[in-house]
Amino acid sequence: MKQSIYDYMKLGTIAFMSYPSIMSGTGDEILPVIKKLVTDPYFTAIEVSWIKDPAVRKKAADLLAQSGIKVCYGAQPRLLTTGYNINDLDPQKRELALSSLMEGLHEAHQLGASGMAFLSGKYCEETKEQSYAALVSSTKALCAEAQKLGMTVELEVFDYDVDKKSLIGPTLYAKQFAEEIRKEYANFGLLIDLSHFPLIHESVRESVLPVRDLITHVHIGNAVATPGAVAYGDAHPRFGFPGSANGMPELVEFLRELLEIGFLRTENPPVLSFEVKPWGDEDPDVVLAGCKRFLDEAWAQV
Repeated sequence: MKQSIYDYMKLGTIAFMSYPSIMSGTGDEILPVIKKLVTDPYFTAIEVSWIKDPAVRKKAADLLAQSGIKVCYGAQPRLLTTGYNINDLDPQKRELALSSLMEGLHEAHQLGASGMAFLSGKYCEETKEQSYAALVSSTKALCAEAQKLGMTVELEVFDYDVDKKSLIGPTLYAKQFAEEIRKEYANFGLLIDLSHFPLIHESVRESVLPVRDLITHVHIGNAVATPGAVAYGDAHPRFGFPGSANGMPELVEFLRELLEIGFLRTENPPVLSFEVKPWGDEDPDVVLAGCKRFLDEAWAQV
């Protein structure tokens, strides 16, 4: 593709994945990481998450506002680091998860984000229908609150039998769910992630085409899908990691599919972000620099 990548997307990275030290929402590195990313001209978007200290959150909001960058909010750490399950069949436990995500919506609004992403929780096959109904109820409540704030809500499609073992789930199940929510709430959409495709046992086309009209946000990343191998599961290793499933051909194919379905577009470009995490003692700055080079090379081949 000869045209600039920025003509077709807001290009970002997930701050708490690129720099996992801030995933807990605490610590001295939150503001330096945000400043580093918003002063990097490569990025026109950033994905942040919870910041527990109100004073630090206010400073972060000021930095983000000054930068003029597109801000997104990922609530996944609110669930993954706490064990909260938004489709828990125990009403009290589900309420804890829902309350945290509601809090996340308002925090996202304070940070200048236009929407919030989350994921479904674990489930048992025997009670899958009840878990689905619980997720529908929780998601509609989130969408109603987001609507009041002028925001969107996005469900990220995760693996259902490998690592996170989330209810949603294979792409066709995600399609069913999203269409049900969309009947009442137009501010809902799906977030799909290239790194999850191998983990849900689907090709690029199988993960994109069925939900082409429901995708509102995209992540790109890598995965190791061979059981027992280093970094197996939802670890989001860098591109080029030994034994990984996504390389240049897969990224190029994904970008081409997104262009073909009209997701990547020059009018109101959507957000596409790196979801790549350093493995072990890898240097976060070096890994992120490698992501940039890899995407630039892939875009040149689209």
